[in-house]
Formats: sequence, C-alpha cells, structure tokens
Amino acid sequence: QKNTRTVQKTIEEALSKIFEDDIELKASGRTDAGVHAVNQVAHFDIKKDIKGLKHKLNLLLNPDIVVKSVSNVNDDFHARLSVKKKEYVYKINIGPFKSSLNCYYYQPRQKLDFALMKDASKVFLGTHDFIALRSEGSSVKTTVRTIYDLKVEKEGKEIKITVTGDGFLYNMVRIIVGTLINVGRGKNQPKDIVN
Repeated sequence: QKNTRTVQKTIEEALSKIFEDDIELKASGRTDAGVHAVNQVAHFDIKKDIKGLKHKLNLLLNPDIVVKSVSNVNDDFHARLSVKKKEYVYKINIGPFKSSLNCYYYQPRQKLDFALMKDASKVFLGTHDFIALRSEGSSVKTTVRTIYDLKVEKEGKEIKITVTGDGFLYNMVRIIVGTLINVGRGKNQPKDIVN
C-alpha cells in the first residue's frame, strides 16, 4: 500500500538499516484493513549472516510488530507459494456491552442465532469456486479454493469463527463471516447459501 504505514514497509526499513542494503520482503499473504496477523511468514533474499537478526529487528521495530523467529531456508522456498494452509479467526462480541478490546471484535446490534450460523458454516467446507465471495480488485488465476475447516464456536460472550484453507481470495473470509452473521440475524437461511 502506498502512502501509508505498513508492516511490510516497516520491517523492510529495519532490515535495510541492519544490512545496509535495499531489502524486499515477501510475505505469505496480505491482511485486510483492521485485520491483525499472528504467525505471518515472510522471506527475503540475502547472502549475509543472519546471526542475531531476530534480536536486532525487535530492537528497531515498534512494539506492535514482533519477529518471533528467524531461520535460513532453501533457495526454492517462497513465503507465499510454499504455504500449506492459512487460518483466519474472527471474534464477535455477543455480550450486552461493548468490549474494551473493541478493535479486535465485531459488535452486532442484534442477537445472533448461533445454531443457525454453525449449521450454515458447513456449506463452505471443501473445494469450491468461490468467485461470488470475493471483492473487486482481485487478480488471481483461479477462484477455486479449499476450505479444510470452518469452526463456529461460542465461548461465553463471544462467538469465534475460525476458517482454515489453502488460501483465500480478496475479502473472501470477511464475506463468509458476513454471510454467517446474516444467517444469525435471520436475514438468510443456511439453505439460501449456494455452493
């Protein structure tokens, strides 16, 4: 993204400072606005020693970006192309009050039917053409994706939706979650969702 602060640009600037060279970071994927990445994998190409790199990076990075591990990989490794699976977690606060962690939760204005949402989630499992579940601006070769697992769990005053797949289209998971919320609101029935 141009003209805005990004995780990629921030890490690239730190790497470039450490290695005194221009570094281009390639990540396993991009996150949508308002989405927080945990365990994001990225790589860059360099022929210099990376000993102590994790510590050096974390000293330079601001507190909201943390590098958990650094390792050498084979030349044929690519952070995006070598991905085996990706996982998104959406949290919905269903309590009577807004969460103090509001930036991490969706807060619906009405009660959601959890059982209907759970039932509707089964429709998305498997390999399908998800062309109807992407936003404009996506330029991919194929819109076929595999959803390995889609859990809709209720824990106290929270509904947690976890989607695991081989990859996702632009805004695909956000649209899946929105569809499940509409089912929970009674706007759609599970049978209304077409594969």
